[in-house]
Amino acid sequence: MEEEKKIRKIVVPGEEIDMEGKPGRGVFTENGKLYSSYLGIVESRSGYVNVIPLSGCYIPKKGDKVIGKIVDLAPMNWVVDINAPYYAPLHVNDVPWRVEFGDTGRFLSIGDVILAKVSNVNEMGQVWITLKEQGLRKLEGGHIIQISPSKVPRVIGKSGSMIQMLKDYTNCRIYVGQNGVIWISGSPEGMIKVIKAIRMIEKEAHTFGLTDRIKEFLERGDE
Repeated sequence: MEEEKKIRKIVVPGEEIDMEGKPGRGVFTENGKLYSSYLGIVESRSGYVNVIPLSGCYIPKKGDKVIGKIVDLAPMNWVVDINAPYYAPLHVNDVPWRVEFGDTGRFLSIGDVILAKVSNVNEMGQVWITLKEQGLRKLEGGHIIQISPSKVPRVIGKSGSMIQMLKDYTNCRIYVGQNGVIWISGSPEGMIKVIKAIRMIEKEAHTFGLTDRIKEFLERGDE
């Protein structure tokens, strides 16, 4: 994966990107030139030029639980998007399976979602993750939503009270990553209720009496 490493720079919305490649995430073309859609960090990967937004971007810390999506494979590791300025490598030594060289695709494929833990962050902000801990695993099915990482504590609540209330009222399984990615699994009605409640929390996180309003919303059966 050494060839994938590029010098990255910050661009602003509408700024021309002086790189060759196809327009990827956060990039648009005009008159054959590439431009950024928002404030973010430019990266080149697999022939595509992407801009990773800084607004609402997750800054990893060692020990954080995160939810990520597999975006690339290599013979000895997977590349995981964890909503951070850099993708996170997951090495075969950091998973609970015995993986032979070049056999990574048999265990995790592009598009798979995992619940992982940040094992290390260096001084440049590059991050490594692991699945070698109880409870960490591939997340099957379910639905994913994303919120600002700064709103995660409000969604979890004091001593986990808010997230437990969401689970109790909807019978949904819910995992909240510190990176602002939330995985929800349950009945269609339950998942819709959870998503609406989380959007309320995100919008009204700064207000008083939020817990009571969320409880009242969850108790209404006609939503």
